[in-house]
Amino acid sequence: MEKRYRLRKNADFQRVRHKGQSWACRLLVLSADPNGLEHSRFGFSVSKRVGNAIVRNRAKRLMREAIRQRQNQVSSGWDMVWIARRPMREADYSAVERAVEELLWRARLLQIS
Repeated sequence: MEKRYRLRKNADFQRVRHKGQSWACRLLVLSADPNGLEHSRFGFSVSKRVGNAIVRNRAKRLMREAIRQRQNQVSSGWDMVWIARRPMREADYSAVERAVEELLWRARLLQIS
């Protein structure tokens, strides 16, 4: 994912978590807040409670890939923070993909083309 599409600063993560709206499913939590830009930015977070470094890195890779596949369908102008939950330990890519699509749909951030 290109640098301009990534949330990198802790202040941005905190702003989205505190000011934005949230939606949750079994695997993931999505927090979103308007950013005033012409493109959306994405941040990914996995707590140590989810698992060790190997498990956390795998969870982030799965979330990043699911977003990358849908990036052109996501509405512009939003900062989004994706947070993995404990069941993510056993999830495969198709489950993560379905969870991402469900949350984007519920948040009304998925554009229908």
